[in-house]
Amino acid sequence: KQSSVAQVYLTQDAFFFFKEMCTLSDECSCSPQLQWLLDNYETAEGVSLPRSTLYSHYLRHCQEQKLDPVNAASFGKLIRSIFMGLRTRRLGTRGNSKYHYYGIRVKPDSPLNRLQEDMQYMALRQQPVQQKQRFKPVPKIDGVSGESFSSGGQHTPSAAEQTFIAQSQHHQQFLDGSRALPEFAELDLGEPVEGVGSEDVKALQTLYREHCEAILDVVVNLQFNLIENLWQTFWRYSPSTTLHEIEGRLPRTGLVLLCGNEAVLKWMNTCDHLMYQALVEILIPDILRPIPSALTQAIRNFAKSLESWLTNAMSSIPQRMIQTKVSAVSAFAQTLRRYTSLNHLAQAARAVLQNTSQINQMLSDLNRVDFANVQEQASWVCQCEEGVVQRLEQDFKATLQQQSSLEQWAAWLDNVVTQMLKPYEDKPSLPKAARQFLLKWSFYSSMVIRDLTLRSAASFGSFHLIRLLYDEYMFYLVEHRVAQATGETPIGVMGEFQDLNTMSPANIDKGKLKTAS
Repeated sequence: KQSSVAQVYLTQDAFFFFKEMCTLSDECSCSPQLQWLLDNYETAEGVSLPRSTLYSHYLRHCQEQKLDPVNAASFGKLIRSIFMGLRTRRLGTRGNSKYHYYGIRVKPDSPLNRLQEDMQYMALRQQPVQQKQRFKPVPKIDGVSGESFSSGGQHTPSAAEQTFIAQSQHHQQFLDGSRALPEFAELDLGEPVEGVGSEDVKALQTLYREHCEAILDVVVNLQFNLIENLWQTFWRYSPSTTLHEIEGRLPRTGLVLLCGNEAVLKWMNTCDHLMYQALVEILIPDILRPIPSALTQAIRNFAKSLESWLTNAMSSIPQRMIQTKVSAVSAFAQTLRRYTSLNHLAQAARAVLQNTSQINQMLSDLNRVDFANVQEQASWVCQCEEGVVQRLEQDFKATLQQQSSLEQWAAWLDNVVTQMLKPYEDKPSLPKAARQFLLKWSFYSSMVIRDLTLRSAASFGSFHLIRLLYDEYMFYLVEHRVAQATGETPIGVMGEFQDLNTMSPANIDKGKLKTAS
């Protein structure tokens, strides 16, 4: 059957393999198994699926259909013969990694996705709160033994815990687990720090790199609760035998002295922005792609806990370093909240944009809006060229009339940003111009929504949803353009305004490009 095969190439080897399997079976159940694989999986770049998860799906299918399953080794040969180009990768933290098929995923419309979410929800309901941590000890992460994460040392996972682990592995296919931590710049103190030797500076660089890599490892594995333990270990939160190794490499006194140095503050802040940007791109590699609701909620809960975890772990560190670190982690948490909200809006809007009757009603209502009046009221505030506003109005109506998909709308919005910011390319005024554009876009869209409200437009709800999405997506696009222009990460751009001390008008109006020294 060819119709259900999307980006999947069924080779002659696969048919021979199935033929061989069938001769070994009492009943020739291979064809239904083949069709089940093609119906539920597809090849895709940049994603992975644990081998154990895929095989457990298969065993469940065989049980439901009363089919005789093949063993795991034979099933592995079958998968490779059907889905061409698969690679096997070992992913996970040191000592707890698992083999994954890289280049395959569950199809978005497969019932397996709903099955996984339902099973995870039930597992979470059955779990006591105190057990919602790591279930399998890790030999060592960032100088911390795995036993320190569990009150009882070795622990045999319960059925609910095993289900939770399996669902976490399932959710990893929605992440970009191939992304590596960017290289960090060398730490240059400029002038010597009293009481600190060159070996301490090198130790800080090495330890902090290892610390950030450990954070990336646990995030890839969705083991968010371990972040608090990693921070507590690095910042010497409390005396413990697990801290002996890290203390031997960089004594606490040396760490505290270095934390008061301005060069170290700037270096660590830059490293944090690079790391947090990498984590955002791992957790949400495609802002518009549907994300399971359970994964979205896990990310949002993670973001909610970050500041308190870090502040508590750094209680004995100089206040200036705490402020610097909390500013960066606040920008990270805020970005996760914004991006998950944007993703949620995108999926709600996708349903609207796929509804022909709703689109027709929106077009009818939009044509009744008095855009000349909108322009007249907005011109004094925004001072936009009338021709530009009219062109955007006509383009918007044309794109709506074509019943464009969410991805096509995203491309249109991206093109609008490009056009509006083109006069400011390679100029120091680009960041300020970008902020002004966002304000003007928001003002004009609010005026249109106001007109639709006063007219009691039937499609007001749809327009309100679309407006929320497009405003958020514009913000997303603009922050990335500003980051590219200034040589910062998007996290770094947002991080400039996390500290209340930086929120003066002089800083907000700052629009200088970063100059290379």
